[in-house]
Amino acid sequence: MQFQVPQFIETEDKLVGPLTLRQFLYLAAGAIFIFMLYFSGVGFFIWFFVSAIIGATAASFAFIKVNGQPLTKIAFAAFQFFWKPRLFVWKKNEPEKYAADFKMPALQQSRKSPLQSLWQQLITTKTPLFKREKISNLPILEVIAPAKEKFETVRKATGERETARRVDYR
Repeated sequence: MQFQVPQFIETEDKLVGPLTLRQFLYLAAGAIFIFMLYFSGVGFFIWFFVSAIIGATAASFAFIKVNGQPLTKIAFAAFQFFWKPRLFVWKKNEPEKYAADFKMPALQQSRKSPLQSLWQQLITTKTPLFKREKISNLPILEVIAPAKEKFETVRKATGERETARRVDYR
């Protein structure tokens, strides 16, 4: 059996002459606003100026695409971008001031067997364990050497400050 495979599934159907339904509705809404404005009693020059803006806006929403996306989707994304509050704070030298306020919770030291403590060291350490692992003399180890702990203060959108340990993997 042969089946016909649909093609051109990304194109919209032309329902009203050469226009898709979406394009027709945008142009019709613009025309209705211009028609209502004409009979609202404003002067001819004001009506002409405002109707040119409304018509251009309706035509741009109907026909313009940016990177294959309709202008309505781009306008909605731009509106969300400008409407949502954002606060990005970066101060390189300030974190040391707040590092004293931030205290890491002390780990509970309980009695562990030597095997458990060795396993904990193998999991959490960055440096090789001298008796168990061979130390390589590669120059890359100098680059990977553990850095000093650094703390940074981050200001949230609500305004509160939070100090956290910075991990730099460079």
